[in-house]
Amino acid sequence: MMDKNQLLESKQQDALKGGGEKRIEAQHKKGKLTARERVDLLLDKGSFEEIGMLVTHRSTNFGLDKEKFLGDGVVTGYGTIDGRLVYVFSQDFTVMGGSLAEAHAQKICRIMDLAMKNGAPVIGLNDSGGARIQEGVVSLGGYADIFYRNVQSSGVVPQISAIMGPCAGGAVYSPALTDFVLMVENTSYMFVTGPNVVKTVTHEEVTSEELGGASTHSTKSGVTHFTAANDAACLKMIRQLVSYMPQNCEEDAPAKDYNPGNESRPKLDTIIPANANTPYDMHDVIREVIDDNSWMEVHKDFAENIIVGFARLAGRSIGVVANQPSYLAGVLDIRSSNKAARFVRFCDAFNIPLLVFEDVPGFLPGTDQEWNGIISNGAKLLYAFSEATVPRVTVITRKAYGGAYDVMNSKHIGADMNYAWPTAEIAVMGAKGAAEIIFKKEISEAADKEGKWKEKEAEYADLFANPYSAAERGYIDEVIIPSQTREKLIRAFAMLQNKAEKAPRKKHANMPL
Repeated sequence: MMDKNQLLESKQQDALKGGGEKRIEAQHKKGKLTARERVDLLLDKGSFEEIGMLVTHRSTNFGLDKEKFLGDGVVTGYGTIDGRLVYVFSQDFTVMGGSLAEAHAQKICRIMDLAMKNGAPVIGLNDSGGARIQEGVVSLGGYADIFYRNVQSSGVVPQISAIMGPCAGGAVYSPALTDFVLMVENTSYMFVTGPNVVKTVTHEEVTSEELGGASTHSTKSGVTHFTAANDAACLKMIRQLVSYMPQNCEEDAPAKDYNPGNESRPKLDTIIPANANTPYDMHDVIREVIDDNSWMEVHKDFAENIIVGFARLAGRSIGVVANQPSYLAGVLDIRSSNKAARFVRFCDAFNIPLLVFEDVPGFLPGTDQEWNGIISNGAKLLYAFSEATVPRVTVITRKAYGGAYDVMNSKHIGADMNYAWPTAEIAVMGAKGAAEIIFKKEISEAADKEGKWKEKEAEYADLFANPYSAAERGYIDEVIIPSQTREKLIRAFAMLQNKAEKAPRKKHANMPL
């Protein structure tokens, strides 16, 4: 007969086995790590403290009384990443397919409650076949319990979801409610209804990968913010992502040591093409300005006409939003507006200053955009910037046309500092189109219509296609030499470090969803 210590050790060993050697081997053959292996890779070595290792379900229907596993298919607990506290749950596909039911959900909820009480991020490693059908409605209740906590935690503590296997049906809504979603290529998928249901209802033939794989959600739907080649790369990415964030909404993100040096970046003086219609890559501008090797782009392959991501400036975490002239000329459209608005709101919720690089010719025209709601969707970005109270700085590198000028963190919607390069053009529209409208009669009556149009275009450009009219009115705080941009931004954000701005008292606002 075992003594009490031996009994405990025996139970612990059983829990560590998960679904058993055969199922673990099957998991590895798919190129996937087990739930515990993932936790060990994610957290600092030796820092994990498990909670609920001995929990089991209490159901007896459909033979479940004969299928009990310690932990009930999810590993939960807390540990550290770079010495900072995080809470984590990792679903174990080797145990009943990682299916979620009452006890499984209660363990996840326990972790989320602790995270809220102690103000630390929650990281979910999802790998589940879905609801445990044998437990009936309690499985659905378990999902709803988690959804509710996702919403209550939103804006209080960072929430990160990694999809590392199947995630289907109601299970997809918890990751969708969190701040960032990561997916592993070829081994993970997300969808509300699977290929078989799609085929039955719509007669479409589609694979799981095509319907809801990492590539689909990173390029077409925008559901996932990051994709990784394998489990290890995904977990490494989470560690990097957490480094830009504070523990909770009451704190600032951790700063890295920074030794000031020569902040001049001469390359920026020649980066804007002489022809205003020639594209350039805004990534080149961003990398010249931020700290070396500090860039982490978010939603890299989705709505590429706008760039969002995290970086550091003089060691401090910032969020970057930038038009991308090399893709659709950097216009704002439905997808880019949603992408940027979501990112701006995250940064504002967690005290991460915002840096905006602007080169935008306007909003994308067309029936597709109008009929699908460019008005309300474009308003989301306008709303996000307008409500943000973190330090906000804008640099206009070239075009700032029409309503898009207002939307891209202009002085008029609360930006703290607005700079422009000498190449900036701040106007209602481009000179060519403006001349055609303003001087329509003169052009039509001229003997040389083309020559008159070019003459009037040059006249309009001299007057408005520059940053000086805006600077004269104080809409631009300073016109700067591009090579000075990094130094100016370091000083501006240092000046704004103690910014305090409170929103009007209200229950909550009603953003244009």
